[in-house]
Amino acid sequence: MSMTDPIADLLTRIRNANKALLPQVSIPHGTFKEEIVRVLKEEGFVKGYSVVGEGIRKSIIVAMKYKSDKERAIEGINKISKPGHRIYVGCDEIKPIRGGMGVAILSTPKGVMTDAAARKQKAGGEWICTIW
Repeated sequence: MSMTDPIADLLTRIRNANKALLPQVSIPHGTFKEEIVRVLKEEGFVKGYSVVGEGIRKSIIVAMKYKSDKERAIEGINKISKPGHRIYVGCDEIKPIRGGMGVAILSTPKGVMTDAAARKQKAGGEWICTIW
Protein backbone atom coordinates (compact mmCIF):
# COMPACT_ATOMS: atom_id res chain seq x y z
CA MET A 1 0.00 0.00 0.00
CA SER A 2 1.48 3.34 -0.98
CA MET A 3 0.85 6.45 1.04
CA THR A 4 -0.13 9.53 -0.95
CA ASP A 5 0.23 12.05 1.89
CA PRO A 6 2.78 11.10 4.57
CA ILE A 7 2.36 14.47 6.34
CA ALA A 8 -1.39 13.93 6.75
CA ASP A 9 -0.54 10.46 8.15
CA LEU A 10 1.91 12.03 10.65
CA LEU A 11 -0.66 14.60 11.83
CA THR A 12 -3.43 11.96 12.05
CA ARG A 13 -1.24 9.65 14.15
CA ILE A 14 -0.42 12.52 16.54
CA ARG A 15 -4.09 13.62 16.65
CA ASN A 16 -5.26 10.05 17.41
CA ALA A 17 -2.59 9.44 20.08
CA ASN A 18 -3.55 12.76 21.68
CA LYS A 19 -7.27 11.83 21.69
CA ALA A 20 -6.51 8.42 23.24
CA LEU A 21 -4.09 9.99 25.79
CA LEU A 22 -1.32 7.62 24.66
CA PRO A 23 2.15 8.19 26.19
CA GLN A 24 3.87 7.88 22.79
CA VAL A 25 3.25 7.23 19.11
CA SER A 26 5.43 5.64 16.42
CA ILE A 27 5.59 7.23 12.96
CA PRO A 28 7.45 5.92 9.89
CA HIS A 29 10.59 8.08 9.48
CA GLY A 30 11.01 10.83 6.93
CA THR A 31 13.41 13.77 7.16
CA PHE A 32 10.60 16.27 6.52
CA LYS A 33 8.38 14.58 9.12
CA GLU A 34 11.25 14.74 11.62
CA GLU A 35 11.54 18.50 11.00
CA ILE A 36 7.80 18.98 11.70
CA VAL A 37 8.09 16.96 14.94
CA ARG A 38 11.14 19.07 15.92
CA VAL A 39 9.04 22.25 15.60
CA LEU A 40 6.23 20.63 17.65
CA LYS A 41 8.76 19.88 20.41
CA GLU A 42 10.27 23.40 20.28
CA GLU A 43 6.78 24.87 20.61
CA GLY A 44 5.91 22.63 23.58
CA PHE A 45 3.19 20.53 21.90
CA VAL A 46 5.07 17.24 22.41
CA LYS A 47 7.52 16.19 25.16
CA GLY A 48 10.19 14.94 22.82
CA TYR A 49 11.05 12.49 20.07
CA SER A 50 13.69 10.00 19.08
CA VAL A 51 14.63 8.28 15.84
CA VAL A 52 15.00 4.50 16.11
CA GLY A 53 15.85 1.72 13.66
CA GLU A 54 17.92 1.55 10.51
CA GLY A 55 17.28 2.15 6.81
CA ILE A 56 13.66 1.69 5.73
CA ARG A 57 12.73 0.38 9.19
CA LYS A 58 13.49 3.77 10.76
CA SER A 59 10.75 5.30 12.93
CA ILE A 60 10.18 8.49 14.86
CA ILE A 61 8.93 7.81 18.40
CA VAL A 62 7.05 10.89 19.62
CA ALA A 63 6.56 11.30 23.39
CA MET A 64 3.14 12.91 23.78
CA LYS A 65 2.59 15.75 26.27
CA TYR A 66 -0.37 16.34 28.56
CA LYS A 67 -0.87 19.17 31.05
CA SER A 68 -2.75 16.93 33.51
CA ASP A 69 -4.53 13.55 33.47
CA LYS A 70 -7.30 14.78 31.19
CA GLU A 71 -5.94 18.01 29.72
CA ARG A 72 -4.12 17.74 26.41
CA ALA A 73 -1.27 19.99 25.26
CA ILE A 74 -2.69 19.78 21.71
CA GLU A 75 -6.28 21.01 21.34
CA GLY A 76 -6.42 20.74 17.57
CA ILE A 77 -4.26 20.09 14.55
CA ASN A 78 -5.23 20.87 10.93
CA LYS A 79 -3.49 20.09 7.64
CA ILE A 80 -3.63 23.16 5.39
CA SER A 81 -1.59 22.37 2.26
CA LYS A 82 -2.59 19.13 0.53
CA PRO A 83 -0.93 17.21 -2.34
CA GLY A 84 -3.61 18.30 -4.82
CA HIS A 85 -3.90 21.83 -3.46
CA ARG A 86 -0.71 23.38 -2.13
CA ILE A 87 -1.07 26.60 -0.14
CA TYR A 88 1.81 29.10 -0.26
CA VAL A 89 2.02 32.29 1.79
CA GLY A 90 4.36 35.25 1.80
CA CYS A 91 5.89 36.34 5.14
CA ASP A 92 3.52 39.34 5.27
CA GLU A 93 0.43 37.17 4.64
CA ILE A 94 0.89 34.98 7.73
CA LYS A 95 -1.63 35.99 10.39
CA PRO A 96 -1.42 34.89 14.05
CA ILE A 97 -3.29 31.62 14.66
CA ARG A 98 -6.11 31.64 17.23
CA GLY A 99 -5.12 35.09 18.47
CA GLY A 100 -1.53 34.01 18.97
CA MET A 101 -2.48 30.86 20.92
CA GLY A 102 -1.80 28.57 17.97
CA VAL A 103 1.11 27.96 15.65
CA ALA A 104 1.31 27.60 11.88
CA ILE A 105 4.08 25.34 10.59
CA LEU A 106 5.62 26.39 7.28
CA SER A 107 8.16 24.84 4.94
CA THR A 108 10.34 27.73 3.82
CA PRO A 109 13.58 27.95 1.82
CA LYS A 110 15.23 28.49 5.25
CA GLY A 111 13.80 25.24 6.65
CA VAL A 112 10.68 24.11 8.51
CA MET A 113 9.61 26.77 11.03
CA THR A 114 6.70 28.41 12.84
CA ASP A 115 4.75 31.35 11.49
CA ALA A 116 6.44 33.66 14.05
CA ALA A 117 9.94 32.52 13.02
CA ALA A 118 9.02 32.91 9.33
CA ARG A 119 7.79 36.48 9.93
CA LYS A 120 10.99 37.29 11.86
CA GLN A 121 13.21 35.87 9.09
CA LYS A 122 11.02 37.41 6.38
CA ALA A 123 10.51 33.98 4.77
CA GLY A 124 7.34 32.77 3.10
CA GLY A 125 6.66 29.21 2.01
CA GLU A 126 4.26 26.30 1.99
CA TRP A 127 1.74 26.38 4.85
CA ILE A 128 1.88 22.78 6.12
CA CYS A 129 -0.44 22.80 9.14
CA THR A 130 -1.90 24.70 12.05
CA ILE A 131 -1.77 23.48 15.65
CA TRP A 132 -3.25 24.90 18.84
